[in-house]
Order: sequence, then C-alpha cells, then structure tokens
Amino acid sequence: MSRVKEDYYELLGVAKNASADEIKKAYRKLAMKYHPDRNPGNKEAEENFKKIGEAYEVLSDPDKRAAYDRYGHAAFQGGAGAGPRGGAGGGFHDPFDIFREVFGGGGGGIFEEFFGGGGGGGRAGGPQRGADLRYDLEITLEEAAAGVEKEISFRKPVVCEKCHGSGAEPGSKTSRCPSCGGSGQVTTSRGFFTFRQTCPTCEGAGTRIDKPCRNCGGQGRVNATTKIKVRIPPGVDTGSKLRSAGNGEAGVHGGPPGDLYIVIHVADHDVFERRGDDLFVEVPIKFTLAALGGTIEVPTLNGRATLKIPPGTQSGTTFRLRGKGMPNLRGGYNGDQLLRVHVEVPTSLTAEQRKKLEEFAVACGDADQPVSKSFFEKARRFFE
Repeated sequence: MSRVKEDYYELLGVAKNASADEIKKAYRKLAMKYHPDRNPGNKEAEENFKKIGEAYEVLSDPDKRAAYDRYGHAAFQGGAGAGPRGGAGGGFHDPFDIFREVFGGGGGGIFEEFFGGGGGGGRAGGPQRGADLRYDLEITLEEAAAGVEKEISFRKPVVCEKCHGSGAEPGSKTSRCPSCGGSGQVTTSRGFFTFRQTCPTCEGAGTRIDKPCRNCGGQGRVNATTKIKVRIPPGVDTGSKLRSAGNGEAGVHGGPPGDLYIVIHVADHDVFERRGDDLFVEVPIKFTLAALGGTIEVPTLNGRATLKIPPGTQSGTTFRLRGKGMPNLRGGYNGDQLLRVHVEVPTSLTAEQRKKLEEFAVACGDADQPVSKSFFEKARRFFE
C-alpha cells in the first residue's frame, strides 16, 4: 500500500492563501532547522528536509501551485509538475562558471525549475547518462550580497581511470553479446504476446567483456571525492538553484555525465532581516534624541551610514536608505534598507534626572494628563 503524501501547505506551516513571501519565509526557516549540515546523521531531519524542499518547489511556482490547489498530488503523477525534469543544453565558458544562460535569457535562465531527472539516453542498458546530484550550500547574508566563490567537495561515481569507463581490463577484448546480438534486449513470445526486456547476459550493454576491469569490477565507474569551485552571483536567496553541467555522476557504459545542482541556503543574520531585495533592521534610539532630533550612525552591509532623526520622531517610524539593500539577482539595481526606530525609555533615573524630568512634564502640561488629549477624546465613548 502506498503512503499518503502530506499536504504541502501543512509541511511548510502556512495557510492555503499564504503569499509568496510568506511561503519563502516559512521554507527558509524550516530549511535552516532541518539542514543536513546542522543535523549530521539524523535521518528524520534529512527526510523532513527533502519533504519541505519538494513542497517549496511546488508552492513557489504559480503554475504548479495552481495545479496543486485544484488537483492535489494527483496533478503531478506520472512525472509532471513538481517531479524531476530533465535539464537540457547549456554548456559553460570555464570550469568555474555554473550558469546555464545569461541572466534573463529565454528558455530557462540561470535557475532551473527543479532538478534534472538523470538517466536516459541510448538504448536500455547501453550508454546511459549519469544521474544528477544535489548539493545544499549554506552562505552568509554578506556573501549573498557581494557574491562569493566556494570550493565544495562530495563523493560520487567517476569514470574508472584504469579502464576509462569501458569496464574491461586493458588489452582485454570485447565481443558482441551472443544472447542479444548486440541490441541489449531480448525478446520472448508467450502465445499472442511478445515481451522485450534487458538482456540478462550483458545487462543491456550489447557487448560482453572477456576480462572485467579489476579496479571497478567491470562497472566502468568508481566512487571518489570530487572538489569543484562554485561561483555564487550577488543577490541569491534561500531556495536559489545553480546548475553545474557535467559535474553529476559519471555516465554508464560511456554515457555522458549528469549535472550537479547547488541549492543555496542563506543563513539568518543577527542584525538584518531580508525581505526580497530589501533589508529590514530595528534601530533603538534614546528618547532625548527622538524629542530633540539629531543624527546617528547605522549599520549597512557596506559599512556605516548616517541617518537623520527629525525632532519629535515617534517610536515605530520607518526610514529608508535607498540602494542600501540586496542587489537584484538579474542586475541593474539594489533594494533599499528600511530602518524602524523604537524609542528607549530609561529604566532607572538619578534623583537629579528625575527632578528635571518632572519639571519637564510640568512644563509640557503632562503632570496631570499623561495621556494625549486626542487619544482621550477618541476613547471617551468607551467610558460613557
């Protein structure tokens, strides 16, 4: 009996009418919680990480989300919709270039909708494309803003150096498989029905090796640790996916290699909260500065900036520093930095400070009526 798949909205903990930003924020939070690097050896966390990734792939795409809202998981049965999609085309200009096309280009762009399916190509059991691989990479907000080059390492099947992927000992001969005649498939008949299946003798290769390679056992591939450099462009966000062509698993029987997909996770920042291309930060100010006005220095990702506080600034007022946010992934502009100030009230006063503050309250007429008159007039009806 097949297991009933969990609801995507429930997996991310959002309502069905949640906005795209709410879905992204929920995914980011859960991705950090269940990230494999933070839960080494935890199979349950790894499974949850895969589930929320699948949910986000669907709900972050307007078309897939619409299909899911209408038909549920049935919308993607048979490999459609959220299922893996084979990625085609798009080589790279150098080994460090992991981008499929220039930004904004038609037919795909820099980010894949989902991970390529791997496999395929050639007859069954013959030359087969290697499987695609996924690598989850965590970077800081500063690295996401400036762009960064990272070296990553992982284990994968690579072409056997001894036999160069042939699976045969050097000098060993290969011959056409006598069972299938080189087709890689055998046909059997049962009454009116004809069945075609992979040849059990050559396992679909179409050839037979006299002496299998002792290094790889005739597989043509061995597991090895691979290191590559990944160039992360400025402006990436959690959930962004980069494709590195040919860095997946080595192909089988001389088939082409698969691709590597790098999924970006931007770590939470102690000061800044990201909202799309904008950055949001809470700034505490003294109540004397809020009343009298002045200037303060505030942090930005590129250093310090000066913020002017007008006299009479109220707690909760938001100021905008244009162009001080995150760079847009497609280039051309930066988002803004939004600073919301909250006025700090002193928790302890000296006798002299208290005396002066009481004098100030009397001078303002606040000693007898601490509540704003306009508020009192609005609230009067609740006491009548």
